[in-house]
Amino acid sequence: MSLRPFSPGSPAAAGYRMPAEWEPHAATWLSWPRREGISFPDAYDEVMPAFRDMLDALRESEPVCINVRDAMHEAAARKDLAGLDLKHVRFFHIPTNEPWCRDHGPMFIKRDRDRSLAIVDWDYNAWGGKYPPYDLDEVVPVRVAEQLGLEVFSPGLVMEGGSIDLNGSGSILTTRSCLLNPNRNPARDTAAIEQALSDYLGVRHFLWLGDGIEGDDTDGHVDDITRFVARDVVVTAVEPDPRDPDHKPLQENLDALRTLTAEDGSPLRVIEILMPPRIEKQGMRLPASHLNFYVANRVVLVPAFGGASDAVAAQVLQRCFPDRRIALIDCRELVWGLGAFHCLTQQQPE
Repeated sequence: MSLRPFSPGSPAAAGYRMPAEWEPHAATWLSWPRREGISFPDAYDEVMPAFRDMLDALRESEPVCINVRDAMHEAAARKDLAGLDLKHVRFFHIPTNEPWCRDHGPMFIKRDRDRSLAIVDWDYNAWGGKYPPYDLDEVVPVRVAEQLGLEVFSPGLVMEGGSIDLNGSGSILTTRSCLLNPNRNPARDTAAIEQALSDYLGVRHFLWLGDGIEGDDTDGHVDDITRFVARDVVVTAVEPDPRDPDHKPLQENLDALRTLTAEDGSPLRVIEILMPPRIEKQGMRLPASHLNFYVANRVVLVPAFGGASDAVAAQVLQRCFPDRRIALIDCRELVWGLGAFHCLTQQQPE
């Protein structure tokens, strides 16, 4: 096993790293959807219950920062949330095209020796140019940094937050189907991409998986298939039905995980989570996955899809996070936007 060194002068060489999601948060960031946006065609009102439940669950956990376009958009969001206690919510007038803050939002890094924060501003092209316009989304990290008075580092690399998952100790999970896709960084090879992630996130040990799940328009984001829940423990999605298109890629990823190690060479402990029942809308399979959960300070937001796998996934994650409440929230409407809670959120470390 080899660990990639940090480049001199890089944020990582200066002591910055991206903490694991389960480390303490100062806040959770969201970008509020717009009724006229493209993420939830003809279904804005139907997805609002999931947004409301998400905000209400986070109330017991931490402050929530919400990006809105302007005062009119803030008023609309407050109307959507009428009746909820919003003492934990702060609105920022930072305009966005769509609500997927995990992918376009600020990626915070932290220097442990002085507890200072900075923001990495990855380039953003809406998952390979699939959904223009994305001009507002592309500059969100810089605008957040301006509001918070934080330094910004710009790697010059197209990368979305949902395409990676870190254990905070030097290891990173990702997929070849996404990070090596020519619609992101055609001039960068694996070594160059690894070096950029090392230098800007403080990771040294790379765990590459293969394909994602059917219906995922991101080309295989890892946050739908495999996640760290501890330094050397991962949960991963499995589909036991060999007739299902998800069976083969998920089995291949499971086989790979069983051969991989953490950064210290210790074998990974791999915990399986069943895929939910197939969900289709307008003849299209939607990327429903319990792995798109979000770990907040005191609660874990877990997507539910109305099948027996909901309770099983909740039980597995409760064992992984015994000190946090598991909030199962119905995402059968939300997933029409092709994402769930992890896609909507971005954590700001304490």
